[in-house]
Amino acid sequence: MADNPRGALFRVIVPNQHSRVTYAELFFDLVFVYAVTQISHMLLGRFTPLGAVQVTLLFLAVWWVWVYTTWVTNWLNPELTPVRILLFLLMLGGLVLSTSIPTAFEGRGLWFAIAYATMQVGRTLFWLVSTPPERTPVRHNAIRILIWLSGSAIFWVLGGFADGPSRLWLWVVALTIEYIAPAALFWIPKLGPSSVEAWAVEGGHMAERCAGFIIIALGEAIVVNGATFAELTWSTENVSAFLSAFVGSIAMWWIYFHKGAEAGSELISKSAESGRVARLAYTYLHMPIVGGIILSAVADELVLKHPGGHSDIRTVLSAIGGPLLFLVGTILFKHSIRGFLQLSHGIGIIALGGLAWFAGDLSPLMLSFLTTAILIVVAVWESLSLRSGPKE
Repeated sequence: MADNPRGALFRVIVPNQHSRVTYAELFFDLVFVYAVTQISHMLLGRFTPLGAVQVTLLFLAVWWVWVYTTWVTNWLNPELTPVRILLFLLMLGGLVLSTSIPTAFEGRGLWFAIAYATMQVGRTLFWLVSTPPERTPVRHNAIRILIWLSGSAIFWVLGGFADGPSRLWLWVVALTIEYIAPAALFWIPKLGPSSVEAWAVEGGHMAERCAGFIIIALGEAIVVNGATFAELTWSTENVSAFLSAFVGSIAMWWIYFHKGAEAGSELISKSAESGRVARLAYTYLHMPIVGGIILSAVADELVLKHPGGHSDIRTVLSAIGGPLLFLVGTILFKHSIRGFLQLSHGIGIIALGGLAWFAGDLSPLMLSFLTTAILIVVAVWESLSLRSGPKE
């Protein structure tokens, strides 16, 4: 984007120069540390089929409002006061959103809906107003997104007023609208779909922002595990469970960051269609990665509190499902940037599927050991295989 006095709120993109993540963006992210904690705690308290659906919906909403903000701050410059004020106002909305999560399907549903809709529509309206008329493709893109988000906002607010199953279904409709929108290129009558040029991003910044959210999720897992462990009477079993959880977090970090994050940043920075890469690899495919980390954190807390005996259904689903979801996300993410499927990740997914058959007969501690061991094998295998070449 060329420097333009009338577009002064936009980043000035310099070729071959990476736009750094600003302190204002990192400050904004703190709200989502709290949101992720609320989601994991809510899942612990509602580990039922209906509860899982509700928590999944709220997680998808939290991810979507964060990633949309990341897109907008990739185009606008958070070092400038108006954009910083926008981020601070979004932080306030994010706090209302986060504090409403535990009772979003009870007494605070309307608060959650209003906070979410206001953040989505308000941020997009700010972006539209900040875009000068001569930047026609960008301005049209802002109009398209504003119309789609305004349409979904109606269902969010209606759901906030509704009760019981009606609220869930109205919010499913709202979220479906929002998740279909990018895949449909935000098509609207007269303007049609958006162009590739309108989606262009500063790739290094986008990659770093999404990697930062992975750190948020891993950090939340470590904090929750530490807090849970501190409240226990330390025994050989729960010390072992704590170490297994910690090593598992390191393995997840290694799998994502050791090779994948750097490769993704390099690809999107050099891509002629950076927006298309950002939409697939970072907007959609990072969801299962983050979701897997959160679910693994739930499993770690369950194992810490009850390391002995047989694993119940909650422990099995979270202990197997978390790493499985994480590996599915990372294998798809790395496929989108490398063009081939990581054999190590595929074997890890198969191993976790095999482990699920007899997981109920294992103690939670043993189950934690085995899932952590699988993640370690995946991390080491990938690291060794990529030393000599790109193929495994």
